[in-house]
Amino acid sequence: MAEKKSLLRRIFRRSIWENASTVLILLGVFMLMQPFAMWMYTYSFIVILVGTIGFVITSHFPD
Repeated sequence: MAEKKSLLRRIFRRSIWENASTVLILLGVFMLMQPFAMWMYTYSFIVILVGTIGFVITSHFPD
């Protein structure tokens, strides 16, 4: 049982998921500001929203 808990703690580390959420937010901002593809602009708000919600959730993970 302790082995499984240790595995879950390694997978759900705050620093890893917070960094991934931050990258997702930055990707969404890039998608919002680029002048190349309309589909990127269309989905930029959703990407920013998912990144923000992910950051809020992962800020409660253990260190």
